[in-house]
Amino acid sequence: MNNIYFNLNQLQKTIMYYALKYKKKYTDIKVIAISKKRSINEIIQAYSFGQRAFGENYVQEAIKKINNIQLKIEWHFVGKIQSNKVSIIAKNFAWCHSITSKKHAELLNKYRPEILPPLNVLIQININCEKNKNGIYLYKLMNLVNFIYQLKKIKLRGIMIFPNQQKDIQQKIILYKKMYIILMKLKNKYKYTDTLSLGTSYDIEEAIASGSNMLRIGQKIFNKKINNH
Repeated sequence: MNNIYFNLNQLQKTIMYYALKYKKKYTDIKVIAISKKRSINEIIQAYSFGQRAFGENYVQEAIKKINNIQLKIEWHFVGKIQSNKVSIIAKNFAWCHSITSKKHAELLNKYRPEILPPLNVLIQININCEKNKNGIYLYKLMNLVNFIYQLKKIKLRGIMIFPNQQKDIQQKIILYKKMYIILMKLKNKYKYTDTLSLGTSYDIEEAIASGSNMLRIGQKIFNKKINNH
């Protein structure tokens, strides 16, 4: 059996299991297949098994794939934004998960072609205020939110968080739930803001328990067969 097919099926079962366990709606949870350093053939295989959304970290690697894969893929940019590559992101992706500044928001809005729908964007939050991690600190969030909401060609959809290194599941859930509460506050105030991009191959349970509705999964899709539940 194909590894990617097997892994996607196992992943689906895992998500269903945790959705049931934590009383979440399974159909509300979207999987982004993180395809950085994965071949075009692997992406096409995952697509053929039903995966439609793929996430890339590096613009130059991503653009080669986007230009060579003639499939209706929803491309997500999940890496650190570089100013000299903003126009490529604006013109080629459906989502950008990693906005951390007014400058990048403004440039994405500037370069987004009029003929395309607004670019869906997420603000990346650095929940532990770690100096070596990308993302804004919470106290800066609303200032950036209000700025983005005035722009016409990008659409604020929510927030993105990288996994916390803490090993204790319950402590992670407590921290992640704070992010969910922040999203709910934004959702009540801003139209279209409905997405919490939180959860990787290593913290699926904590993410679902906390209310994440977008998981960024790489290893559990593309590595050799991984048994979950």
